[in-house]
Amino acid sequence: MQPTAGVDEVGRGPLAGPVVAGAVVLQPNARFEGLRDSKRLSARQRELLAVEIKEQAWCWALGRAEVVEIDRLNILRASHLAMQRAVTALELVPGLLLVDGNLLPHFTIAAVAVVKGDARVPQISAAAIIAKVARDAEMVRLSRVYPGYGLERHKGYGTAAHFAALERLGPCPLHRRSFAPMRQRTVVRRMQAVEA
Repeated sequence: MQPTAGVDEVGRGPLAGPVVAGAVVLQPNARFEGLRDSKRLSARQRELLAVEIKEQAWCWALGRAEVVEIDRLNILRASHLAMQRAVTALELVPGLLLVDGNLLPHFTIAAVAVVKGDARVPQISAAAIIAKVARDAEMVRLSRVYPGYGLERHKGYGTAAHFAALERLGPCPLHRRSFAPMRQRTVVRRMQAVEA
C-alpha cells in the first residue's frame, strides 16, 4: 500500500517574500509531541518539531513560488504551484495527498482537500511546520539583504511597522506589487510625488 502525504503552504498573506509549501510522508508509527496547527506553536516549538519531522518522516520536501510568480499568476495559483513543486520533489510517490484547504491544485496523484487540515491531520500539520520554519528562516536571511523593513520580525506580513518602513523606503524586490495594500501605497506615493 502506497503511503499518504500531507501538503500545506505558508506565506499567502504577507506583502513580501515567497510562498512556501511542504509535503511530508510520515512513518505509520510516528508520534510527535505537540504536533498541531503551526500557527498555535511558538517559533521555538516549530523549530524543534521541524527537526524531529525531518529525522523521522519517510520523506519530506519543500516547494516554492517566487514573488514574480505571485504577481504574475495571483496568490492562489502561486500557492498551488508551490504545492505541486513540493509533491514533485518527494523521494517517493504517495498513493494519496491530503491537502489543507478547500481547493485542490491539479495533481497526477489522488488528492483530498481537508478544511482546517493543519489542525486535524498530522501529515498536514507536519507539512505546514517544515514550510513555516523554512520560510521564516529565509525571511530572516533576506532581512540582511534588504535591511530596514523589519523582515526578521514580521516575516513580510502587513504590520504597522512594515507599513511605516514602506512609507519611508518604498518597496524592494521582495514586495508583492499585485497585492492591494502595495498598489494603494504606490498610487499614494506617486500622487504625492506629482503634487510636490
